[in-house]
Amino acid sequence: MLQMRVDKVAMEVEGEQSVVILKDIEGKQMLPIWIGMLEATSIALEVEGIKPARPLSHDLMKSIISALGAEVTMVLIYDLKDNTFYGQVLLRAGDDTIEIDARPSDAIALALRTGAPIFVSEKVMEEAGVSAQQDPTVH
Repeated sequence: MLQMRVDKVAMEVEGEQSVVILKDIEGKQMLPIWIGMLEATSIALEVEGIKPARPLSHDLMKSIISALGAEVTMVLIYDLKDNTFYGQVLLRAGDDTIEIDARPSDAIALALRTGAPIFVSEKVMEEAGVSAQQDPTVH
């Protein structure tokens, strides 16, 4: 697994698709993930440090997890099938580890809010990763 961070979020002005670019910690590889506009907005607000007047869905998820005495330990993007990425949010509740199926965009937005690390499997990077020198927004 490679630990990643959000490098940038690019939003199409007229379209409904946006892309979040993850970059590995060493800065050598990137992973573009095409996501919806709402998720892109949620990620971009957190990256920019902008707090909305009312909580967004991902803020609500963070509050619920915390209120239940659990914490997000990491998120993992582990598979790619038919151009769809698959992710998980891993929670710790007491001595238990709980794996929750999640869209990568939701997992990333939650990771940013909780400070949890983002990991991507080697398999996904082999299939969809690009060199950091390439422009991953061109498709």
